[in-house]
Amino acid sequence: MKKKTIGIKNVEIGEKVKIVEPVNLYGCKIMEGCFIGPFVEIQKNVMIGKRTKVQSHSFICELVKIGSDCFISHGVMFINDNFKDGRPAGGDKAKWRPTNIGNHVSIGSNATILPVDICDNVVVGAGAVVTKNIAEPGIYVGNPAKRLR
Repeated sequence: MKKKTIGIKNVEIGEKVKIVEPVNLYGCKIMEGCFIGPFVEIQKNVMIGKRTKVQSHSFICELVKIGSDCFISHGVMFINDNFKDGRPAGGDKAKWRPTNIGNHVSIGSNATILPVDICDNVVVGAGAVVTKNIAEPGIYVGNPAKRLR
């Protein structure tokens, strides 16, 4: 008998993907060789690249694309609404913005990633808040995140 997965709906899952339930995954694409830890939510129109690991208690909202060979640590929050009008956009998805994470990017525990582009080969430190695009490889820490080296 096939195991019933109530928290996984309309998800495209590649080969050799490990998902530790409970999770809330819907309308997303998870490429081959990924690991998704417990208590993770991945919303629709999200793509997780090959061999990427997403640890427990992380939230990946709509319009996020994460590259291959990335590591998303515990409790990482992705945001697609930057409160442009001084309040949440709510259901007005036209005000939401995408986030694109390159390949070989590691994001530390409890980091917050606003709608930005992050290039390949970046480390975002634990607790960092990324408010602007990162176009140069390196290590970024703080609030707002700045290049350490």
